[in-house]
Amino acid sequence: MKNVLILGATSDMAQAIAKKFVAEGWSLTLAALEPELLEPIAGDLQVRSKMDILALEFDALDFSNHRSFYESLETKPDAVICVFGYMGDQLLARTDLDEIRRTIDINFTGAASILAVVAEDFEKRGNGSIVGISSVAGDRGRQSNYIYGSAKAGLTAYLSGLRNRLAKSGVHVMTVKPGFCRTKMTESLELPAALTATPEQVATAVFLGLEKKRNTIYTLWMWRWIMLVIRHIPEFIFKKMGM
Repeated sequence: MKNVLILGATSDMAQAIAKKFVAEGWSLTLAALEPELLEPIAGDLQVRSKMDILALEFDALDFSNHRSFYESLETKPDAVICVFGYMGDQLLARTDLDEIRRTIDINFTGAASILAVVAEDFEKRGNGSIVGISSVAGDRGRQSNYIYGSAKAGLTAYLSGLRNRLAKSGVHVMTVKPGFCRTKMTESLELPAALTATPEQVATAVFLGLEKKRNTIYTLWMWRWIMLVIRHIPEFIFKKMGM
């Protein structure tokens, strides 16, 4: 039985991913900062699926303990999905260094830290899959979210380099770039329905992408073409658009 380690497992997106993988016969190792929120999620999934589900505490910002966390796992995963993230307050981050650091450290440094440990193990084993949840926000900097976007751009570049490094070892690395997604975090926002994914749609795309060993996927699929257009808008025009 294959095992997937989901990091940041309390979010709506992560829960949907967990449900999809357990429905496909995978055992789960769920890890998150708040174990009191994670345990009922794991318990519910175990009752529904009758599969083995382990719930662990994991702090994306506790870089010094990332190696010991991973090495302590009794069952080493066949796949690791890094879902944790932090949207942050863009207006605050313009002037508050602590907010900048928090946004970058959770979205980029924390992911790079734990995935470096995972990559080392997978490379030695000669197999495994690494999935990182990045964002379309990393495809081009915009005034509305450029701190968050720059952190996600860093994660996208990191995953690309990791994919290039590990390809010869038989390790699969996939970058996931969601656009709008309907979650608790966005429920107060008026999002365009045709461009907004549900967590379940993201989960299905992640599972199929992993099965097909995709390099990069966008969710929903049309964001690939939307961002292609946005990336190619000339800078002198883009500056005037106020995005």
